[in-house]
Amino acid sequence: MGHQSHSLIAIRHAHDEANPANVTGTFEIRQMETTTMHARMNHPVMVLPEAMNVLQSLGNLTKQGLPEKLLELVHLRASQINGCSVCVDMHPKIARKAGETDERLFAVSAWRDAPYFSEAERAALALTEAVTRLADREDPVSDTIWNEAAKHFDERELATLILSIATINVWNRLNATIKMPVGVWKVA
Repeated sequence: MGHQSHSLIAIRHAHDEANPANVTGTFEIRQMETTTMHARMNHPVMVLPEAMNVLQSLGNLTKQGLPEKLLELVHLRASQINGCSVCVDMHPKIARKAGETDERLFAVSAWRDAPYFSEAERAALALTEAVTRLADREDPVSDTIWNEAAKHFDERELATLILSIATINVWNRLNATIKMPVGVWKVA
């Protein structure tokens, strides 16, 4: 198999084949096969519609008081950590509709080393990582992380941010548990 550059494209250099006839350094692009994936079960919020109502209400509540682009960065980062393919696919689309740039979206997983984020965004992303990874440390949300977030957000904004992080973690866990495939939820 050739080198894979992106999930949708495989790039094969001419010299990747055993005994190639042409070793000029040219390459060809082949479309990779796609697989139809199915969830293990109907989504729990579809089985229990009251749960959908609760999570949607909580989601709507957390959209108040903080910029949508910030919340989408938070959602994307938590989803990356949790390996929720549905949310990693969906939240950049929502963020783009809110005016977010691809440059920043591509850099979210490496936000500490990227110059594209404000101090407030960095504080929110650090808090997101800490809250998402509670079991990784004895003191998961350190005073340093908390104090940095508190410098940039008032109590109401912190409450919104924490609830938003908790909510995306619920969605991530639901989707990952049932292996919800990408593309099932559509961005309006």
